[in-house]
Amino acid sequence: MNFQNAFAFLAALKSNNNKAWFDGNRKWYEDVKAEWYIVVGQLIKSIADFDPEIGLLEPKNCAFRINRDIRFSKDKSPYKSNIGAYFAKGGKQSKFGGYYVHIDPVECFLAAGVWQPERAELQAIRQEIDYHSAEFKAIVMSKTFTDSVGQLGGEKLSSIPKGFEKENPSSEYLKHKSFVASKTFAPDQLGNLEFVKTVSQIFRAAKPLNDFLNKAVE
Repeated sequence: MNFQNAFAFLAALKSNNNKAWFDGNRKWYEDVKAEWYIVVGQLIKSIADFDPEIGLLEPKNCAFRINRDIRFSKDKSPYKSNIGAYFAKGGKQSKFGGYYVHIDPVECFLAAGVWQPERAELQAIRQEIDYHSAEFKAIVMSKTFTDSVGQLGGEKLSSIPKGFEKENPSSEYLKHKSFVASKTFAPDQLGNLEFVKTVSQIFRAAKPLNDFLNKAVE
């Protein structure tokens, strides 16, 4: 993929975020989208080597639309100035933990886990952590995980959620409202021909986290 062309389009779109400009440059967008779908397809195939469920997906199941949902947002800009894809069982709208790639002219990142799960799934994940705290800690504190993906992050409560003891050994993890680890990288790294291989290696290291989270919500 010509990422420099994608970055140029996204930067121009950010400065001209309106329907008239987008319609006038739709061919440019379609070229970027077509190349991005090729990369997404390559990632599906590569991730499926260690997570077979992902192999059932097509690029359209993973890549996000360029249009923003502005219904409940003060920012009425109609388009995103980034492109992204989420690889998870059931596709990008599923409740399951997965792998995310975010491409932006300023900063790119990879992420794995579950972001802002619904109430039922959040409670199930917290319960699973409570029941299997040693297993969860072994996953997110392993050197392979932290070296490849980083520390477990995501928005947290200020205190332990209702229903769990304050002295719970997993109290800091139970406060999480999202269970995500992410790794940023500079846009100029995308010129590397090994991009798909490198991303897949990082996601392979993150699979134990997704396995744990998905076991909880299934």
